[in-house]
Parts: sequence; C-alpha cells; structure tokens
Amino acid sequence: MPTVSVYKNQLYDLLGKHYETKDFDELCFEFGIELDDDTTEEALKNGTEPEYKIDIGANRYDLLCIEGIAQSLNEFLGKATTPEYKLSKPTTKLIIDKSTEAIRPFAAAAVLRNIKFDKKSYESFIALQDKLHSNICRNRSLVAMGTHDLDSIKGPFYYKALDPDSFKFVPLNQTKEMTGREIVDFYNSPEQKNNIGRFTHIIQDSPVYPVITDSEGTVCSLPPLINSEHSKITLDSRNVFIEITATDRTKAAIVLNQIVAMFSRYCKDPFTVEPVEVVSEHNNESRITPDFTPRYMKVSKKYINSCLGLDLSAEEICKCLKKMSLHGTPSKIDENTIDVSIPITRPDILHPCDIMEDAAIGYGYNNLPKESKLSNSSFVASPLPINRVSDIFRIASSQASWLEVMPLTLCSHDENFKFLRLKDDNTKVVKLANPKTLEYQVVRTSLLPGILKTVKENRKHALPIKVFESGDVVFKNEKLERRAFNERHWAAVYVGKTAGFEIIQGLLAKIMQTFRTPWIADFGKASPGRGYWIEEDTTVDTYLPGRGAKVIFRHKEGAEPIKIGNLGVLHPEVMNNFDIPYASSFVELNAEVFL
Repeated sequence: MPTVSVYKNQLYDLLGKHYETKDFDELCFEFGIELDDDTTEEALKNGTEPEYKIDIGANRYDLLCIEGIAQSLNEFLGKATTPEYKLSKPTTKLIIDKSTEAIRPFAAAAVLRNIKFDKKSYESFIALQDKLHSNICRNRSLVAMGTHDLDSIKGPFYYKALDPDSFKFVPLNQTKEMTGREIVDFYNSPEQKNNIGRFTHIIQDSPVYPVITDSEGTVCSLPPLINSEHSKITLDSRNVFIEITATDRTKAAIVLNQIVAMFSRYCKDPFTVEPVEVVSEHNNESRITPDFTPRYMKVSKKYINSCLGLDLSAEEICKCLKKMSLHGTPSKIDENTIDVSIPITRPDILHPCDIMEDAAIGYGYNNLPKESKLSNSSFVASPLPINRVSDIFRIASSQASWLEVMPLTLCSHDENFKFLRLKDDNTKVVKLANPKTLEYQVVRTSLLPGILKTVKENRKHALPIKVFESGDVVFKNEKLERRAFNERHWAAVYVGKTAGFEIIQGLLAKIMQTFRTPWIADFGKASPGRGYWIEEDTTVDTYLPGRGAKVIFRHKEGAEPIKIGNLGVLHPEVMNNFDIPYASSFVELNAEVFL
C-alpha cells in the first residue's frame, strides 16, 4: 500500500476548506483511503511545513499525488466534476526501431504544452513518477518514463537499441560525458547502488541498451536508468516531452494516462494534451498516444442492490457512482441495466464488482442499514472440494504416524531439476523473471524438493524420519489465459538406514483404502472396475534403476486407466545433492483425480 505525503495547507487550499485532523481522517475513511500520520508537531519543532501521510490502495494510481487526491475528494464531496480530458493535434513522432524487440519493445509519448510549474507542483510531478515507478512499473522493470524539456530537443524522436559503447551523453545531474556501458558501471558503484544502481540489473547483461534520441542524434535518455542532462526539465520549462518505454504495452498506456491526466491541469489550456504519433517498425503500426477513449461497462441494478442490501433506483446508484468519478446512465433498453462510463484515471475498474464497491463507497458504508436483506440471510461457509480431499490425505497420513511439513512453493532451478537428476525441457516449469535470490527461481513442479530440504534441516533427528505434504505444484500451459495452472498433490517420504520401500508402499495402500480404492493385481487385468496398481517406470532417473514405479488408477468400471503418481527408492545421488546421508523412499500422487 503506497504512502503519499502531501502538504496540509496546500491540500486544504485545493479542497477549499480547512479541516481538523480528526475530520479529515473521517473523510479519508469514508472515501476509502487512510490517514497514516500528521507531521504537524514534528514540523513545528523543525520549522518545516506540516504534511499528511496518506495510505492509498495499490490499484488507485490516480491518487499517488496531491493533484489526484484533491480532485477525487472534491468529486466525492460534490464540489467538482470529472475533468474532460482533450487531445490537440500531434506535431511530432516517436519512431520505434525493430532493434528494441531484443530488450524493451513498447513505447508511448505525449507533450504537455505551455505548462507552468511552481515549486510544489514541480516536486509533485517528480514524486508521482517515483511512485509510479515503484508501483505499477515494478521498479522500472515493466515500465520506465522520462520527462524532457521539449525546447532543448527536436522531433521526430527515435527509440532504438544500440551497442553500449556506440553512444555517449551526460547523465542527469552529472558533468562528465559517458558511454552507455560506462554509465551502467558508474551507477553500479557502491555510492550509487541505493540510487539508480538499483535498476542497472534490468539492462546491464543485455548486448544492446535502449536509447531515446532526437532528430539530430542527441541522446535524451537511457531507459530505464537515467535521462540526459541536456534535456533536463526545470521550473522554467514550458513544454514537456514525456516518453514511456515498457515490456508491457497495457501498463505503458496506463502510466502515460496517469501522468498527463494529473498535470495537464497546469497547462495554459487545462486538461488538454498534445499527443504523439508512435510509429512501430516491428509491425508497421502507427498509433496516437495517449488514448483518451473512455471505457464502458454495463452493470445490473439488481446486482448492486443485492450485494449492498439496498433498494436503490438506477438514478440513485448513478449519483453514488458520480461521487467516485464514474458516470452512469440508466439503460434505455433494459431498466435493470446501468451503462457506466469509466474515465482514463480509473484503470482499476475491471469488473462489475469494482463498480458495486464504488457505489457502496458513494452511498457510504456507515449509511448501509444495519438490518437489511443481508442480515436476514444465512451464510454457511464450506471448504472447496479439493481442500476436503486434501484433509482426507492429511488425516490418513497422520493416522499412519507421518508428520506434516509445509515447505515453500518456490525453489531453485537446480533443486527442481538437477538435484533430482531431471532435465528441464522448458515446457512445464514456471520461471520467475526477476528472482530475489537463487533459492526462489521457479515454482515447483513436484513436492519432493521441499520435503527433502525439510529433511535436510532435520537430519540429526532420530531415525526414521517420516513426513508428508499436501500442497500445490504449478505447471505451464500456454493455451490458458494465465499460461499456468495449479495442481494439488500429496507426497510422503521415508528416510532411514534402509530405504523402507515396503513402508512407503504400505502408506500408499492406506491412502487408497481411505479413498475406497482397491488394489488390482496383474496390472489391472484381473478386474475391470475401480482400483489401482503399480507398474515399473524406467523413465524417471530420480529413483534407483529398477526401483521406481508409476501409480495407475481407474476411477470407475470401463474407464481408461491413467497415471496419477509415482513411488520408489530415491537415487543416492539425489540424497547427496540435498546433503542427506541416508536411504529414502518417496511417493507422490495427484490429489485432484479423487474429486
């Protein structure tokens, strides 16, 4: 949850009213934000201007500066209406070279013409960029922005990926001209590591660096690190060129819209933005950015009333939404439907439930009737079916004297593959793009690494060690919207002076007995009905040769048998990789087949 610092008196001026801290705290609560701190006492001691520190929801990018907070609160109080954002005619271009596909392929831009900053609005302009960089931009890894004095550079502008040694410029607030590689080395120094140096990892290992230049070849910025001193904006800047580079096109559009929406109010023609024609050589596409086309969504009046326990008319719901910058009109086709127009400042509205929530805030949570339709309803919680199955696994395993462990879902790539004597074919495992440590590189595809890491930390305990886990693994699937899916597994390991294969197979029999699944001999030929059996599996190198098996399951008579898991004696090399000096047997099942 971001915390935004605003000057108290400046905020009061924008709101047109002086609030006592208690009253302002109440206003924040009603609107859905939280007053975290009032620095008045500390400011009086230090001779500085008092501030409010306000906690903002992580998805409300429009509230990350004093301009956005004041605008939204004034609309909530009925003192203002949502600004009508307009685009003038574009006068310049940003051309994206094909070479950027190798590093940051997307870009957008805009111009704020005849803008007039004062000290506080300039500080807010810079602070908003920092807040966006640390929030939606994910520390510049997804999106990075640069702002430039347009009068010091000439369009059209070019976005290219160049060899780090092929260009030079003076970085912002520096005096020495450096190549791209020298700039990265400079900011990697200990003195700069907590400043720009935090972001050098994004591009430093790339053979090419992204660069924005003007028509004369003057370097404007090295995204996502630093702008050029040549195009530095100041309080005297009157025309500001804003460029966005990104690995995510949608987030780039959101970030650009937020910046221009918040600060176009300081232009000579308020809330008017000069767009830029962005020409992409990747696909010969030409588009205008920013895009101020409003989004529309339909929401059911009945849905909102049923969720809130109210009986409001469509007009009354529209009044509530107006306080939250959403503009609703009753549908002329269906009296139960409300057509809602969503401004560019509200990218957080993704679903009718978001509109319902804003209707509740506009109505006032404190105004919701204590005795409503909701209070007469009975809400009985029940576990998800897969969690019921997991509980059956847990109870059966603990009854058999096994102890439950709960390792982390993330592990290193070696632990998930190399340590288990497996090879990664890049079709199954979900890899983290920017892992914080080597321990957390991938999402596990088996419960075995976590269980063995737990055993490793407890290897000095009395033998045998018998532990189990019931938890999720994750697999890639490019056909799905999320490109990955969770799958609930159950696994257990026996560690001792002997491998104890008969013991782990006995636990498997106990589990299957609990699920009313009989053993079928002769590889399922003896009985065509429900049951399970095991067959030798020579494809998994995690187990000793000849001591690994797959578990086959037929859920009903006539059904096709499927593999639901595996068991066997773990290979000594696997045990050595996890620093466990004992023998071990392991079993793992897909729990979802029992649903």
